[in-house]
Amino acid sequence: MDAFAEQSARQIVMIVDDTPDNISLLSGLLKSQYKIKIATNGLKALQVAMLDPAPDLILLDVMMPEMDGYETCRRLKANPRTADIPVIFLTAKSQVQDEEMGLRLGAVDYIGKPISPPIVLARVATQLNLVRARYLLQDQNRHLESLVLDRTRKLAKMQDATIMAMASLAETRDNETGNHIRRTQHYVAALARALQNHPRFASELTDENIDLLFKSAPLHDIGKVGIPDTILLKPGKLNADEFEIMKLHTVYGRETILSVEKYLGESNEFLRFAREITYSHQEKWDGSGYPENLVGDAIPVSARLMAIADVYDALISRRVYKPAFSHEESIGLMRKGRASHFDPDILDVFLQIADQFHQIALRFRESEENELQGFFDRWASVTAQ
Repeated sequence: MDAFAEQSARQIVMIVDDTPDNISLLSGLLKSQYKIKIATNGLKALQVAMLDPAPDLILLDVMMPEMDGYETCRRLKANPRTADIPVIFLTAKSQVQDEEMGLRLGAVDYIGKPISPPIVLARVATQLNLVRARYLLQDQNRHLESLVLDRTRKLAKMQDATIMAMASLAETRDNETGNHIRRTQHYVAALARALQNHPRFASELTDENIDLLFKSAPLHDIGKVGIPDTILLKPGKLNADEFEIMKLHTVYGRETILSVEKYLGESNEFLRFAREITYSHQEKWDGSGYPENLVGDAIPVSARLMAIADVYDALISRRVYKPAFSHEESIGLMRKGRASHFDPDILDVFLQIADQFHQIALRFRESEENELQGFFDRWASVTAQ
C-alpha cells in the first residue's frame, strides 16, 4: 500500500497534555473522525511519535512539568523521523510573544484555551487535509520519478544498442572478430580504473568518465566503413599507397562524430571521447603514429588507453596476415613499445594488470565459441526437420 493509500484511512491525532480532563475533552471531540494516541508528558510524546504508524498531527499543550511543550516541539523538529509531523499548540498562554515563540519553533497553529470545539475541529481538519495533500504529492512525485528513471534506462539501453550496432557494422567489413569491440571496451575500462588514482590521470578518469569511455570505445574503428574492400579485406600486407588510404579511417571516424555534434548543435563528454578515440588511437607516444604524428601528452588520454587495448587484442587475435600470439608473447612485444608506441606510465600499469586483460580475452573468446556452437546447433535442428 502506498503512502497516500495508508493515509487515506483514518488519520492519527496525538494529544499531548498532562491534564486528564483536557485529554478526555479533546479525545471525545475527535475520536469519531480520527484515530487517537495519548501522551501525558513531553518525554512520552517523543517516544510515541517514533512508533509506527506515526501520528499525522500532534495537539501539544505548552505548560507541562519537566519538559514543556516548547521543548517537546523543539525536539520533535530536530529529529528527521518526526520533523514533518505538524504540531498545533493548545495553551492558556495567550500573549503574542507566546504564540510567536510556538510558530518560530515550527508549529503550524496556536489555539488558546479554553478551546472552542468548532475551531479545534476546523483547524485540525485543515492541517490534516494538508497532510493528505502532501502524501498525494509525494506519491505523484515518486510515480513521476519512477517513470523518468524507467524511460531514462530504456533510452540509455537504446543508445548503447545503437552504439554497438554502429560498431558492429564496421566490424562486419573487417577481418576482425565480432567480439573485438567488446574485448577492447572492457580492456579500456579495466585500464582506466587501474589508472584512476595516478596523479597524471586522476582528473580525467572519474567514475563517470570511465563509464563514458567504456561506451565510446566500440566506436574506435567506425571510420573503416569508408575504406574500400580491396584494401580493408586484403589478405596480406598493404603497400604504401594502400596504407595511406587505410589511415583515413581515423579521419572518417572523426568526421562521423563531428557530424553528430553538428546535428545536435552541441557536444558532450561521450562524443568528445568518441571523437578522440576514433581519430587518435593510432597515434604513438614518440610521434611516429597517424594521422597527425602527435607526440606524448598531446595525444588524448582516451586514445592512449585505446591504443594499448587495440594493439593487445590485435596481437592475441588471428588475422589473415598473421597467427594469434600467446598472451605472454603479446606482453613481451608490447613491453618493447614502452615510450615509443605507448605512454610509459600507462604501459607500466597495463603490465601490472595484464592478467585482467587475459581474463577478458578468454571470457569473450569463449562467448564467441558458444555463440558459434549455438548457431550450428540451431542450424542442425532446422535442417533435420
